[in-house]
Amino acid sequence: MRGGSSYGDRDHGRDRPRFGAMSGRGGPPPMKFGNPGERLRKKKWNMDDLPKFEKNFYTEHPEVQHLSQFEMEEFRRNKEITVRGSGCPKAIPAFHQAQFPQYVMDVLMQQHFKEPTAIQAQGFPVALSGRDMVGIAQTGSGKTLACLVLAPTRELAQQVQQVALEYGKSSRIKSTCVYGGAPKGPQIRDLERGVEIIIATPGRLIDFLESGKTNLTRCTYLVLDEADRMLDMGFEPQIRKIVEQIRPNRQTLMWSATWPKDVRQLAEDFLREYVQINIGALELSANHNILQIVDVCMETEKDQKLLQLMEEIMAEKENKTIIFVETKKRCDELTRRMRRDGWPAMCIHGDKSQPERDWVLAEFRSGKAPVLLATDVASRGLDVEDIKFVINYDYPNSSEDYVHRIGRTARSTNTGTAYTFFTPGNCRQARDLVRVLTEARQAVNPKLLQLGGYDRRTYGGGGSKDGANGFSSGGRTNHDANHSSSSSSSSYRDRSQGHRSSYNSGSDQFQSYSGSGGYSSRSGGPPPGGQSSQPQGQFAQPPSAPPSAGGPIPLMARPFAPLQPPLKGIMGQPPYPFAAPPAPPSGPPPPRK
Repeated sequence: MRGGSSYGDRDHGRDRPRFGAMSGRGGPPPMKFGNPGERLRKKKWNMDDLPKFEKNFYTEHPEVQHLSQFEMEEFRRNKEITVRGSGCPKAIPAFHQAQFPQYVMDVLMQQHFKEPTAIQAQGFPVALSGRDMVGIAQTGSGKTLACLVLAPTRELAQQVQQVALEYGKSSRIKSTCVYGGAPKGPQIRDLERGVEIIIATPGRLIDFLESGKTNLTRCTYLVLDEADRMLDMGFEPQIRKIVEQIRPNRQTLMWSATWPKDVRQLAEDFLREYVQINIGALELSANHNILQIVDVCMETEKDQKLLQLMEEIMAEKENKTIIFVETKKRCDELTRRMRRDGWPAMCIHGDKSQPERDWVLAEFRSGKAPVLLATDVASRGLDVEDIKFVINYDYPNSSEDYVHRIGRTARSTNTGTAYTFFTPGNCRQARDLVRVLTEARQAVNPKLLQLGGYDRRTYGGGGSKDGANGFSSGGRTNHDANHSSSSSSSSYRDRSQGHRSSYNSGSDQFQSYSGSGGYSSRSGGPPPGGQSSQPQGQFAQPPSAPPSAGGPIPLMARPFAPLQPPLKGIMGQPPYPFAAPPAPPSGPPPPRK
């Protein structure tokens, strides 16, 4: 919503639809000034009058031809590639097997890409062969390199244009980026001079189509990037209006990180005999390179927990962090408080002008301001390689948005950590979040299980069930579990080897990984050695002497390290063992009153 929007409105960016029409999963926008695109009429196409064009540019490399069906299936299995649809070409294990022009290969080499990601390995041959395609892959998996895009937000559109410029500068292919919040004049002049590629947000493109500044009669190749996000933002009516202006025998590619029902329906409507490529699990799933930590707390505890967490994060050498909040008003207020306390924080949301947003992102990318507060306007498509931490100060409205938020870290093959403050007010999302955590083999906070209505005694984080006592412990015996307390609250874990503990506040559970082969847990209380525990709301202080096994050590005491054995196996264990409930008292039951 433009300038006059309420400060507390949920922020979906300026390019969201502001007027009538149904808006998909996000609900209908206000009916005030009509429906964007209502002046556009569906074209009646005479296929005989349309100029012919070539779709298929793919020639299979001899090395790929010689790969047997068994070898290809093994490659796909190792890369977690699932293919649906007939006539799908083989994947390419190496870039040179795509037989790109030399100028494209030169740019790939300059970018130091060693091999295609999973979605690129299978996506390049399908796209080059002229087939319609749906690509479902986690964020940061390299989807932008395989397509040129109609995008949901201006930030994503700008990033795609940057990729188009890098790969098109040596081929004389001209591109332009058309998005709201920027002056129309330069964008119109680019269109008048003629371009081969338009990267656009739906709102501004509809504006130009209605005013006759451009048309899509020459368009033969349509790409929808972040399709699920565009539906979340209510762009479905605009997308349908735009697609009606493009010839029906076009090639269409659709990219998404999730595969909900409305995205499937969009694919059925827009694509013909398409190939579906899925990387990893088809259900909603998060990047497995992200350590996900959920703290169930009260709304009033968030500020103190955030400050405590920031103390530990900023002690790290690599500390670039995004903090997601729900509203523009809270984003501004929290940024002011953090800057007043000396934190190098800046914020971005839909009420910021385009020059200010560009400047803030430049400061964040360069590391001059390593803490960025943002609403969901930045939760998708924002590609900064070295983000190590994501903090969900406010939990989003859906688990799809949660997955995309935390996907800002661990881009490509990197690792990262996502912290989430989850309050009782978010209880409707508890079950979906538990499913996401379990699929990624993460620890599940017992308080989150309670909010989701699960039986604590038979549910743990990740792994498979083993009898009535919960999940398989991977070698850890029930005797070990009985030595742990059944009382616990939120737990923050770290990936590093050695004795580690968790950030806590008073009653929070400590977890430490011991060299003997497992996590030991105990509820907050006096640590071993007679030391007193920290009162709630105070920063945890390191013990004066080396702690015994299971004692508290600051979470960020060592640099962040990726998953290593034996932790990789431990992730399948129940990180929160629970004691069995006491047996009922013997004897006859007491008389009823």
